[in-house]
Amino acid sequence: MPMTVLVEQYWREISSGLAQHAIPVRHFVLHADQDTLRARIAGDTVLGPNSPFRLQYLEPYAEAARTWLHAEAEVVDTTHLTPAQAALQIAEAVKS
Repeated sequence: MPMTVLVEQYWREISSGLAQHAIPVRHFVLHADQDTLRARIAGDTVLGPNSPFRLQYLEPYAEAARTWLHAEAEVVDTTHLTPAQAALQIAEAVKS
């Protein structure tokens, strides 16, 4: 289930709740550097450039990535990947 979780306490609640019910979790983080994220947002033809909603989460993501998020997940660096390449990388990881 795709979801963005940037608050560590919330992640702990989710993951421990799933673990209590013996539900296996593969936690992936789709990472890209800040410049790439800004360029992707600016070039988005669906939501439009400079989406305030997405821009407001750039710094909280960077902080979570630095402090806890990347240590809790399998990080897929999408900076130089197409969406199809990222999906393939995750699919291959799940198969193994």
